Amino acid sequence: MNKQIGFFCHLALWLFLFLSPLTFWRGTGIKFAQYMMYCMQPLVVLIVFYLDYLYLAPKYFVSGTHRYYLIVNLILLILLGVFLHVWLVYTNMVFPFPNMRQHDAIDVFSGILYHTLNLAIFAGGSTALAVARRSVNDDQNKKELEAIRAKAELNSLRSQINPHFLLNTLNNVYALTTIDQKRAQDAIQQLSKLLRHMLYDNQEEMVTLSSEIQFLESYINLMKIRLTETVEVTFNHQISKPDVKIAPLILISLIENAFKHGVSPSEHSFVHIDITVSDKELTCRIENSNHSKSSQDRSGHGIGLNQVQRRLDLAYPNRYVWEKGLSDDGTLYSSNIKIEL
Repeated sequence: MNKQIGFFCHLALWLFLFLSPLTFWRGTGIKFAQYMMYCMQPLVVLIVFYLDYLYLAPKYFVSGTHRYYLIVNLILLILLGVFLHVWLVYTNMVFPFPNMRQHDAIDVFSGILYHTLNLAIFAGGSTALAVARRSVNDDQNKKELEAIRAKAELNSLRSQINPHFLLNTLNNVYALTTIDQKRAQDAIQQLSKLLRHMLYDNQEEMVTLSSEIQFLESYINLMKIRLTETVEVTFNHQISKPDVKIAPLILISLIENAFKHGVSPSEHSFVHIDITVSDKELTCRIENSNHSKSSQDRSGHGIGLNQVQRRLDLAYPNRYVWEKGLSDDGTLYSSNIKIEL
Protein backbone atom coordinates (compact mmCIF):
# COMPACT_ATOMS: atom_id res chain seq x y z
CA MET A 1 0.00 0.00 0.00
CA ASN A 2 2.82 2.44 0.88
CA LYS A 3 4.59 1.65 -2.39
CA GLN A 4 1.43 2.42 -4.35
CA ILE A 5 1.01 5.75 -2.57
CA GLY A 6 4.64 6.59 -3.27
CA PHE A 7 4.24 5.69 -6.95
CA PHE A 8 1.20 7.94 -7.38
CA CYS A 9 2.96 10.81 -5.57
CA HIS A 10 5.90 10.56 -7.99
CA LEU A 11 3.53 10.32 -10.96
CA ALA A 12 1.56 13.39 -9.86
CA LEU A 13 4.76 15.42 -9.42
CA TRP A 14 6.11 14.66 -12.88
CA LEU A 15 2.75 15.16 -14.58
CA PHE A 16 2.61 18.59 -12.99
CA LEU A 17 6.13 19.49 -14.14
CA PHE A 18 5.66 18.23 -17.69
CA LEU A 19 2.28 19.91 -18.09
CA SER A 20 3.42 23.20 -16.55
CA PRO A 21 4.70 24.60 -19.91
CA LEU A 22 1.18 24.29 -21.29
CA THR A 23 -0.16 26.25 -18.30
CA PHE A 24 2.53 28.93 -18.59
CA TRP A 25 2.10 29.39 -22.34
CA ARG A 26 -1.68 29.04 -22.38
CA GLY A 27 -3.33 31.38 -24.89
CA THR A 28 -0.10 32.17 -26.75
CA GLY A 29 -0.65 29.68 -29.56
CA ILE A 30 2.25 27.44 -28.54
CA LYS A 31 3.01 24.73 -31.07
CA PHE A 32 3.48 21.06 -30.20
CA ALA A 33 7.14 21.05 -31.30
CA GLN A 34 7.76 24.15 -29.18
CA TYR A 35 6.09 22.48 -26.19
CA MET A 36 8.26 19.39 -26.63
CA MET A 37 11.40 21.53 -26.64
CA TYR A 38 10.30 23.27 -23.45
CA CYS A 39 9.78 19.81 -21.88
CA MET A 40 13.56 19.39 -21.90
CA GLN A 41 13.76 21.24 -18.58
CA PRO A 42 11.43 18.91 -16.60
CA LEU A 43 13.10 15.95 -18.36
CA VAL A 44 16.53 17.02 -17.10
CA VAL A 45 15.07 17.61 -13.64
CA LEU A 46 13.64 14.08 -13.71
CA ILE A 47 17.04 12.65 -14.70
CA VAL A 48 18.83 14.52 -11.90
CA PHE A 49 16.21 13.53 -9.35
CA TYR A 50 16.34 9.78 -10.01
CA LEU A 51 20.09 9.74 -10.63
CA ASP A 52 20.55 11.11 -7.12
CA TYR A 53 17.71 9.13 -5.57
CA LEU A 54 18.66 5.74 -6.99
CA TYR A 55 22.43 5.95 -7.42
CA LEU A 56 24.44 8.94 -6.21
CA ALA A 57 22.82 9.39 -2.79
CA PRO A 58 22.81 5.67 -1.85
CA LYS A 59 26.34 5.11 -3.21
CA TYR A 60 28.08 8.18 -1.79
CA PHE A 61 25.94 10.25 0.61
CA VAL A 62 24.26 7.45 2.57
CA SER A 63 27.50 5.45 2.75
CA GLY A 64 29.26 8.45 4.33
CA THR A 65 31.48 9.59 1.43
CA HIS A 66 29.91 13.05 1.29
CA ARG A 67 32.90 14.62 -0.45
CA TYR A 68 32.52 12.51 -3.58
CA TYR A 69 28.78 13.08 -3.54
CA LEU A 70 29.21 16.87 -3.50
CA ILE A 71 31.93 16.87 -6.16
CA VAL A 72 30.01 14.64 -8.59
CA ASN A 73 26.78 16.56 -8.04
CA LEU A 74 28.43 19.95 -8.43
CA ILE A 75 30.00 19.00 -11.76
CA LEU A 76 26.79 17.34 -12.95
CA LEU A 77 24.53 20.25 -12.00
CA ILE A 78 26.78 22.92 -13.57
CA LEU A 79 27.06 20.98 -16.83
CA LEU A 80 23.32 20.40 -16.98
CA GLY A 81 22.65 24.03 -16.01
CA VAL A 82 24.81 25.15 -18.95
CA PHE A 83 23.03 22.65 -21.22
CA LEU A 84 19.57 23.87 -20.20
CA HIS A 85 20.52 27.51 -20.76
CA VAL A 86 21.91 26.72 -24.22
CA TRP A 87 18.85 24.62 -25.01
CA LEU A 88 16.50 27.42 -23.95
CA VAL A 89 18.41 29.95 -26.08
CA TYR A 90 18.25 27.57 -29.04
CA THR A 91 14.49 27.03 -28.48
CA ASN A 92 13.91 30.79 -28.47
CA MET A 93 15.87 31.05 -31.72
CA VAL A 94 13.70 28.38 -33.36
CA PHE A 95 10.51 29.91 -31.95
CA PRO A 96 11.42 33.58 -31.45
CA PHE A 97 9.40 36.05 -29.41
CA PRO A 98 8.46 39.47 -30.76
CA ASN A 99 11.01 42.17 -29.85
CA MET A 100 13.43 39.57 -28.44
CA ARG A 101 16.70 41.21 -27.39
CA GLN A 102 20.18 39.78 -27.46
CA HIS A 103 21.50 38.21 -24.23
CA ASP A 104 24.59 39.76 -22.67
CA ALA A 105 27.11 38.08 -20.34
CA ILE A 106 25.08 38.86 -17.23
CA ASP A 107 21.99 37.22 -18.75
CA VAL A 108 24.02 34.13 -19.65
CA PHE A 109 25.48 33.86 -16.14
CA SER A 110 22.16 34.43 -14.40
CA GLY A 111 20.44 31.91 -16.68
CA ILE A 112 23.03 29.21 -15.99
CA LEU A 113 22.88 29.99 -12.25
CA TYR A 114 19.08 29.82 -12.26
CA HIS A 115 18.98 26.40 -13.93
CA THR A 116 21.80 25.05 -11.75
CA LEU A 117 20.10 26.15 -8.52
CA ASN A 118 16.80 24.77 -9.72
CA LEU A 119 18.41 21.38 -10.36
CA ALA A 120 20.21 21.57 -7.00
CA ILE A 121 16.88 21.91 -5.20
CA PHE A 122 15.59 18.70 -6.77
CA ALA A 123 18.91 16.94 -6.15
CA GLY A 124 18.72 17.89 -2.48
CA GLY A 125 15.12 16.73 -2.25
CA SER A 126 15.90 13.39 -3.85
CA THR A 127 18.86 12.92 -1.50
CA ALA A 128 16.65 13.61 1.52
CA LEU A 129 14.15 11.02 0.26
CA ALA A 130 16.95 8.51 -0.31
CA VAL A 131 18.22 9.00 3.24
CA ALA A 132 14.69 8.65 4.64
CA ARG A 133 14.08 5.51 2.57
CA ARG A 134 17.36 4.01 3.81
CA SER A 135 16.40 4.78 7.39
CA VAL A 136 12.97 3.18 7.00
CA ASN A 137 14.48 0.13 5.30
CA ASP A 138 17.08 -0.22 8.05
CA ASP A 139 14.35 -0.09 10.69
CA GLN A 140 12.29 -2.68 8.83
CA ASN A 141 15.32 -4.93 8.33
CA LYS A 142 16.21 -4.59 11.99
CA LYS A 143 12.68 -5.52 13.03
CA GLU A 144 12.68 -8.50 10.64
CA LEU A 145 16.04 -9.69 11.96
CA GLU A 146 14.84 -9.28 15.53
CA ALA A 147 11.70 -11.28 14.72
CA ILE A 148 13.75 -14.03 13.07
CA ARG A 149 16.18 -14.12 15.98
CA ALA A 150 13.37 -14.22 18.54
CA LYS A 151 11.62 -17.02 16.67
CA ALA A 152 14.84 -19.03 16.43
CA GLU A 153 15.52 -18.52 20.13
CA LEU A 154 11.96 -19.51 20.98
CA ASN A 155 12.30 -22.70 18.93
CA SER A 156 15.57 -23.40 20.69
CA LEU A 157 13.91 -23.01 24.08
CA ARG A 158 11.15 -25.38 23.01
CA SER A 159 13.68 -28.02 22.02
CA GLN A 160 15.29 -27.61 25.46
CA ILE A 161 11.96 -27.97 27.26
CA ASN A 162 11.18 -31.34 25.72
CA PRO A 163 14.19 -33.32 27.04
CA HIS A 164 14.07 -31.44 30.36
CA PHE A 165 10.41 -32.30 30.86
CA LEU A 166 10.89 -35.86 29.61
CA LEU A 167 13.81 -36.45 31.97
CA ASN A 168 11.77 -35.45 35.02
CA THR A 169 8.77 -37.54 33.96
CA LEU A 170 10.82 -40.66 33.19
CA ASN A 171 12.42 -40.37 36.63
CA ASN A 172 8.94 -40.45 38.14
CA VAL A 173 7.88 -43.47 36.07
CA TYR A 174 11.12 -45.29 36.91
CA ALA A 175 10.52 -44.75 40.62
CA LEU A 176 6.96 -46.06 40.22
CA THR A 177 8.03 -49.34 38.57
CA THR A 178 9.56 -50.52 41.83
CA ILE A 179 6.31 -49.87 43.72
CA ASP A 180 3.41 -50.92 41.49
CA GLN A 181 3.78 -52.22 37.93
CA LYS A 182 0.09 -51.72 37.12
CA ARG A 183 0.26 -48.09 38.09
CA ALA A 184 3.50 -47.79 36.17
CA GLN A 185 1.71 -49.03 33.05
CA ASP A 186 -1.00 -46.43 33.57
CA ALA A 187 1.70 -43.84 33.97
CA ILE A 188 3.33 -44.83 30.70
CA GLN A 189 -0.04 -44.50 28.96
CA GLN A 190 -0.44 -41.02 30.43
CA LEU A 191 3.08 -40.21 29.29
CA SER A 192 2.26 -41.24 25.72
CA LYS A 193 -0.59 -38.68 25.72
CA LEU A 194 1.78 -36.02 26.94
CA LEU A 195 4.35 -36.83 24.28
CA ARG A 196 1.69 -36.70 21.59
CA HIS A 197 0.83 -33.16 22.69
CA MET A 198 4.50 -32.17 22.80
CA LEU A 199 5.33 -33.69 19.42
CA TYR A 200 2.46 -32.08 17.54
CA ASP A 201 0.92 -29.12 19.39
CA ASN A 202 4.28 -27.86 20.58
CA GLN A 203 5.35 -27.27 16.97
CA GLU A 204 2.70 -24.58 16.59
CA GLU A 205 3.41 -21.03 17.66
CA MET A 206 0.09 -20.89 19.49
CA VAL A 207 -2.26 -23.64 20.72
CA THR A 208 -5.79 -23.58 22.06
CA LEU A 209 -6.11 -23.12 25.78
CA SER A 210 -8.34 -26.21 26.06
CA SER A 211 -5.63 -28.49 24.63
CA GLU A 212 -3.03 -26.96 26.94
CA ILE A 213 -5.29 -27.48 29.95
CA GLN A 214 -5.79 -31.13 28.96
CA PHE A 215 -2.04 -31.49 28.70
CA LEU A 216 -1.55 -30.04 32.20
CA GLU A 217 -4.27 -32.31 33.61
CA SER A 218 -2.52 -35.36 32.14
CA TYR A 219 0.75 -34.29 33.68
CA ILE A 220 -0.82 -33.65 37.10
CA ASN A 221 -2.60 -37.01 37.01
CA LEU A 222 0.70 -38.63 36.13
CA MET A 223 2.39 -36.97 39.09
CA LYS A 224 -0.41 -37.90 41.50
CA ILE A 225 0.06 -41.61 40.76
CA ARG A 226 3.24 -41.79 42.81
CA LEU A 227 2.22 -39.38 45.59
CA THR A 228 1.28 -40.43 49.09
CA GLU A 229 -1.86 -39.44 50.99
CA THR A 230 0.09 -36.78 52.83
CA VAL A 231 0.26 -34.69 49.67
CA GLU A 232 -2.69 -32.47 48.76
CA VAL A 233 -2.98 -31.58 45.07
CA THR A 234 -5.68 -29.33 43.60
CA PHE A 235 -6.08 -28.10 40.05
CA ASN A 236 -8.84 -25.58 39.37
CA HIS A 237 -9.42 -23.79 36.10
CA GLN A 238 -12.07 -21.33 34.99
CA ILE A 239 -12.04 -20.69 31.25
CA SER A 240 -14.48 -18.35 29.59
CA LYS A 241 -13.17 -19.02 26.08
CA PRO A 242 -11.48 -22.42 25.63
CA ASP A 243 -10.56 -21.65 22.01
CA VAL A 244 -8.35 -18.71 22.93
CA LYS A 245 -4.76 -19.16 21.76
CA ILE A 246 -1.71 -19.21 24.04
CA ALA A 247 1.97 -20.07 23.68
CA PRO A 248 2.44 -23.80 24.43
CA LEU A 249 4.39 -25.34 27.32
CA ILE A 250 4.95 -22.14 29.28
CA LEU A 251 3.06 -23.22 32.42
CA ILE A 252 4.31 -26.79 32.58
CA SER A 253 7.71 -25.79 33.96
CA LEU A 254 6.03 -23.91 36.80
CA ILE A 255 3.97 -26.97 37.70
CA GLU A 256 7.06 -29.18 37.48
CA ASN A 257 8.84 -26.86 39.85
CA ALA A 258 5.89 -26.93 42.27
CA PHE A 259 5.90 -30.72 42.44
CA LYS A 260 9.66 -30.89 42.70
CA HIS A 261 9.98 -28.48 45.63
CA GLY A 262 6.48 -28.76 47.13
CA VAL A 263 6.24 -32.48 47.76
CA SER A 264 7.79 -34.27 50.71
CA PRO A 265 7.72 -38.07 51.14
CA SER A 266 7.40 -37.79 54.92
CA GLU A 267 5.81 -34.42 55.77
CA HIS A 268 2.44 -32.93 54.95
CA SER A 269 2.72 -30.96 51.72
CA PHE A 270 0.54 -29.46 49.07
CA VAL A 271 0.41 -28.12 45.51
CA HIS A 272 -2.43 -25.78 44.59
CA ILE A 273 -2.88 -24.68 40.97
CA ASP A 274 -5.49 -22.16 39.82
CA ILE A 275 -5.87 -20.98 36.22
CA THR A 276 -8.43 -18.40 35.20
CA VAL A 277 -8.90 -16.97 31.74
CA SER A 278 -11.03 -14.01 30.76
CA ASP A 279 -11.37 -12.39 27.36
CA LYS A 280 -8.15 -10.42 27.70
CA GLU A 281 -6.09 -12.00 30.48
CA LEU A 282 -4.78 -15.35 31.66
CA THR A 283 -3.88 -15.74 35.33
CA CYS A 284 -1.98 -18.74 36.67
CA ARG A 285 -1.45 -18.89 40.42
CA ILE A 286 0.53 -21.77 41.93
CA GLU A 287 1.19 -22.24 45.63
CA ASN A 288 3.15 -25.09 47.12
CA SER A 289 4.77 -26.02 50.37
CA ASN A 290 8.50 -25.50 50.29
CA HIS A 291 10.81 -28.41 51.05
CA SER A 292 14.50 -27.88 50.46
CA LYS A 293 16.18 -30.50 48.31
CA SER A 294 19.51 -32.10 48.97
CA SER A 295 22.44 -31.40 46.65
CA GLN A 296 21.98 -34.89 45.14
CA ASP A 297 18.36 -34.12 44.20
CA ARG A 298 18.75 -30.85 42.32
CA SER A 299 18.16 -32.11 38.79
CA GLY A 300 17.64 -29.28 36.34
CA HIS A 301 19.18 -26.60 38.57
CA GLY A 302 16.35 -24.12 37.82
CA ILE A 303 16.56 -24.57 34.04
CA GLY A 304 12.76 -24.76 33.78
CA LEU A 305 12.08 -21.43 35.50
CA ASN A 306 14.77 -19.67 33.46
CA GLN A 307 13.12 -20.99 30.32
CA VAL A 308 9.72 -19.75 31.48
CA GLN A 309 11.16 -16.27 31.99
CA ARG A 310 12.79 -16.23 28.56
CA ARG A 311 9.77 -17.63 26.75
CA LEU A 312 7.51 -15.06 28.39
CA ASP A 313 9.88 -12.31 27.24
CA LEU A 314 9.77 -13.61 23.67
CA ALA A 315 6.13 -14.66 23.38
CA TYR A 316 4.55 -11.85 25.45
CA PRO A 317 6.94 -8.87 25.52
CA ASN A 318 5.66 -6.17 27.91
CA ARG A 319 2.39 -8.10 28.20
CA TYR A 320 2.91 -10.12 31.37
CA VAL A 321 3.58 -9.76 35.08
CA TRP A 322 5.24 -12.53 37.06
CA GLU A 323 5.39 -12.38 40.84
CA LYS A 324 7.12 -15.22 42.64
CA GLY A 325 8.92 -15.95 45.87
CA LEU A 326 8.92 -17.53 49.32
CA SER A 327 6.80 -16.49 52.26
CA ASP A 328 8.47 -14.78 55.19
CA ASP A 329 8.73 -18.03 57.16
CA GLY A 330 10.06 -19.92 54.12
CA THR A 331 7.31 -22.58 54.19
CA LEU A 332 5.28 -21.39 51.19
CA TYR A 333 6.35 -20.71 47.62
CA SER A 334 3.96 -18.86 45.33
CA SER A 335 4.09 -18.03 41.64
CA ASN A 336 1.54 -15.73 40.05
CA ILE A 337 1.60 -14.94 36.32
CA LYS A 338 -0.77 -12.60 34.52
CA ILE A 339 -0.62 -12.54 30.71
CA GLU A 340 -2.44 -10.17 28.41
CA LEU A 341 -3.96 -12.22 25.60
